[in-house]
Amino acid sequence: MPHKCIAVIPARGGSKRIPGKNIKPFNGRPIIEYSIASARDAACFDEVMVSTDDPAISAVAAAAGASLPFLRSAANSDDFATLADVCLEVLADYSARGQNFDLLCCILPTAPFVTSTRLLQGLELLKTADYEAVVPVAAFAYPIQRALQIGDNDRLSMVWPENYNARSQDLPHRYHDAGQFYWIKTETLLSQKRFFVDNARALVLPPNEVQDIDTADDWQLAELKYRLSQG
Repeated sequence: MPHKCIAVIPARGGSKRIPGKNIKPFNGRPIIEYSIASARDAACFDEVMVSTDDPAISAVAAAAGASLPFLRSAANSDDFATLADVCLEVLADYSARGQNFDLLCCILPTAPFVTSTRLLQGLELLKTADYEAVVPVAAFAYPIQRALQIGDNDRLSMVWPENYNARSQDLPHRYHDAGQFYWIKTETLLSQKRFFVDNARALVLPPNEVQDIDTADDWQLAELKYRLSQG
């Protein structure tokens, strides 16, 4: 039996570090358009929707082909609402309209490196393996076991001094969230109310496909990296 899938792109207004972040032009296009286009190109979703409280974001998202059947509630539009909170609200609102989904993919609105290929890879992992969620990750560029910290009076020290003499190549890889998307079974999201669940599978991405975008410098680097990736 085919699975019924929904893509949820959470994009509230009011970004503080990068004003208008979710619809700010990224290499000439509103950045949210990349997420919407990749979800639509994947052709695996019964619904590609944007959850927002902002009319300007709504207009851009609708023009890009996303569904916006309802606005996000005030309760889930502040700085403390989690992605899981937002997606649970979406599932509840669709359920009230008689629409239910087996699988959900939460795609971040500022993830221009997301591709339909990676979305489909994540879906296949979720469908064919015994996992409840799939999360794209990337390896830290430098072994975090040799991390440094700056204390009082700018005093430098190792976080884990026991690794002082450890060779980088002998330390196991550690990974971070790629900040792109999260596939999950809806029944798991409903019960655990989070994306980093107990039985999640990693989808490891190469560094050229990953860039955090939290500051203006991050934005410039991401644009350059994206242009390079397009040849």
